[in-house]
Amino acid sequence: MTTLQEVATSRAVEPQDASDRRRRRLRRRSNVRSVIKHITLIALSILMIYPLIWLVVSSLKPNSEIFTDLGIFTTNLTLDNYVYGWTSQQLPFSHFLINSTILVIGATIGNLVSCSLAAYAFARLKFWGRNAYFAIMLGTIMLPFHVVLVPQFIIFRQLGWLETFLPLIVPKFLAVDAFFIFLMVQFIRGLPKEIFEAARIDGAGHLRIFGQVTLPLMVPALATTAIFTFIWTWGDFFGPLIYLRTRENFPVSVALKGFIDAQSSSNYGAMFAMSVVSLIPLFLAFLLGQRYLVKGFATSGIK
Repeated sequence: MTTLQEVATSRAVEPQDASDRRRRRLRRRSNVRSVIKHITLIALSILMIYPLIWLVVSSLKPNSEIFTDLGIFTTNLTLDNYVYGWTSQQLPFSHFLINSTILVIGATIGNLVSCSLAAYAFARLKFWGRNAYFAIMLGTIMLPFHVVLVPQFIIFRQLGWLETFLPLIVPKFLAVDAFFIFLMVQFIRGLPKEIFEAARIDGAGHLRIFGQVTLPLMVPALATTAIFTFIWTWGDFFGPLIYLRTRENFPVSVALKGFIDAQSSSNYGAMFAMSVVSLIPLFLAFLLGQRYLVKGFATSGIK
């Protein structure tokens, strides 16, 4: 009898041991795959940020060693490039940073105000030709900027706006960035309709619904618009190059070109140093607004 019980017990234990061994084997395989995946991601991340690391290191090298020693490991580091880059042009580099800040603030406010109003109109108002106008608005996303460059330049020249920031700021108050309008429209359409119906029952008009109901709920979409407008305006080179000719009005993107001279020697070290300085606001904007970017795209349905 005892022998039969032992055999039965051993037979019951064997499947359990086999199952445990199988689970441990699967767990080891999963751990190995996870380690390989993380090593691959780390390697790709280093490969992607290598140009940025090289830029920072090169900005600390003497100008004569930047292209003779392409490695990122060096002991001959100096801050002379930052000092020279900040003071070498006719104006201190802080002047160009202020110009870029003015452009960014004006463009960001313009996009937030105009694009949010246009998006609310497309999403919640019913008017004749709404779908056709919305389709035309989306079609402008595929329209290259160079197609409208000459007509815009002629208009701004006739208005006397050349050599000012107006051509770069005023259009933002006219809802010209269709991408942000589409982003906000998708976000508003994803909000519960009962909220707007309740506000209408309480006697609220469209302006009140827009200001007190819609805008507080649109914070992720508004933050996404603000961050992208900041990044695109700060790094825009072509627009300021067309409308601004005097050095006093140059933003950072155009001022960096002053370190490169095709007819004489170019100071790449100073240009790299000021490029690092100009990248700091972009890095901070992306770092502080990263969660809003993810939430804004996730809730708007844009993939």
